Amino acid sequence: MPEYDAEYSEDPLYVLRHSTAHVLAAAVTSLYPGTKYAGGPPVENGFYYDFDLPRPLGQEDLPEIERRMAEIVARGDRFEQVLLTHDEAVQRFRELDQPYKLHWVGEKASDDELVSCYRTGDFFDLCRGPHLASAADIPAFKLMRVAGAYWLGNEHNRQLTRIYGTAWFSKEELEDYLRALAEAERRDHKRLGRELRIFALDDRTGLGNVLWLPNGATIRRELERWIVDEEVARGYLHVVTPVVGRLELYRQSGHWERYRDSMYPVMEAENGEELELRPMNCPHHILVYQQEIRSYRDLPMRIAEIGNNYRWEKSGELMGMVRVRSFALNDAHIFCTPEQLHQEIVGAIELARYFMCTLGVTEYRYRLSVRDPDKSKYVGTDEQWANAEGALVGALESLGLEYELGRGEAAFYGPKIDFQVRDVQRREFTNSTVQVDFQMPERFGLEYVAPDGSRQRPVMVHRGAFGSMERMTAYLIELYDGAFPTWLAPVQVAVLPVTDAHLPYAREVAGRLRAARVRVHLDDRPDRVGKKVAEARDQRIPYLVVVGAREVEGQTVSVRHRSGEQRTQTVEEFLARLLEEIAQRRR
Repeated sequence: MPEYDAEYSEDPLYVLRHSTAHVLAAAVTSLYPGTKYAGGPPVENGFYYDFDLPRPLGQEDLPEIERRMAEIVARGDRFEQVLLTHDEAVQRFRELDQPYKLHWVGEKASDDELVSCYRTGDFFDLCRGPHLASAADIPAFKLMRVAGAYWLGNEHNRQLTRIYGTAWFSKEELEDYLRALAEAERRDHKRLGRELRIFALDDRTGLGNVLWLPNGATIRRELERWIVDEEVARGYLHVVTPVVGRLELYRQSGHWERYRDSMYPVMEAENGEELELRPMNCPHHILVYQQEIRSYRDLPMRIAEIGNNYRWEKSGELMGMVRVRSFALNDAHIFCTPEQLHQEIVGAIELARYFMCTLGVTEYRYRLSVRDPDKSKYVGTDEQWANAEGALVGALESLGLEYELGRGEAAFYGPKIDFQVRDVQRREFTNSTVQVDFQMPERFGLEYVAPDGSRQRPVMVHRGAFGSMERMTAYLIELYDGAFPTWLAPVQVAVLPVTDAHLPYAREVAGRLRAARVRVHLDDRPDRVGKKVAEARDQRIPYLVVVGAREVEGQTVSVRHRSGEQRTQTVEEFLARLLEEIAQRRR
């Protein structure tokens, strides 16, 4: 899916969905006189339009709106551009009683600029286009859901009704998308997370804060051990730093100035000290670097941490484990010389690719995120930005990796490579990042002693190779449909005695597996073994070990893999095979 400009794109799929959004608005305004319409851009996999309606609208109203849209398509209403002067546009939308469009005319058009509008039948909208020639060119669409959305995304503004839809170039593509969506909903991490007892959300902890239940904590613990061991093997120094800092620390880093709306409210201590929950780890890792004088011999210095961060996300944007207010980030900051920069970027990219390859993450692309023309949003000189961008491009090209440009997606202190991952619901999110930063070393006066004895400024690389534990776990729940590979599975083996008479041998088997550090559940309930097998499968346990009279007599186990494979083995044979699978982190 291409990156769309929020207002304008000539990509054919964008044009199709943009046009369908106008047909949606035309249908709604004809069905519900007095409707005020706000805006309706294409988004990934579809489009939406926001309305201020004379009556509440629900999911049950969508079929009627779809029928009216189908009438407009069958009639073939044309998309006709109308250019107005600023005053004419103001007058037109006043006559139509459309206050939201009047807002955008004032925001986006100067007095001496022609204002682009489009007419579709009786519907008239403020829009730059482009559009299809007519509604008859829309081959396949469907309205998906109704939601609420605050005007301008501000929770203090009026809440509008948002209608989501999707449009495709053929009915076959639409049907394929709907089938994939149904499968994705079946895999939804919020449902599976609850059924598999991985995590919970409880308002008593505050919105957006995850309770990791025992099964989820096991998954997280295994991931963290793997991450830390791999990073240590690659020369990273793991640290633990406080989750709070003085407000002055974030003023110095620049985060308070630019991100205060996304930070937790300031806490005032009894001595007047102002403390802030950290929104990111970089200022704290800078403090680690500053604890002693560094020599060029110490560089590159790779400081890593799986550190808790806190961001005040809007309540309406919180969603399961994907969008939360507190999260643990696999983060690292590399301090290096300019000569070492290329190899450190390459190393960071390769580590992120290793993590994703091991986990089976295959649907992702590379985005080079750079500044947009409004340079006031960024800090640093043009030369520094050019050097940083050049270093990132050089690393990508040396690895033979294709990338897309993300203009305006850079951090305020520097450009970055974003690993844009697509989940099973076809949503895209930024998982891993590699960022080059010349600004933080300047702000904090970082130095190292060069070979000639002079003091030099290091370059800083911000690097998140794995992403956050919360979002990545949500992604993996859906990717695996809850059936985690054996090395990550909360319970790796369920031992199921057929009757109580076989329980002593079942306990012996379970004990031998536990002694080898295998995570085992012994189901000693006096239930039918068929019920035990069904429940263990529902919990996606990789291996079921059934113990009956034949196994007791032969001192063997009947092993059933959740894929359907079955075999009878000695405990030693099964354990050897199991431990090899775990050690190799097979999927």
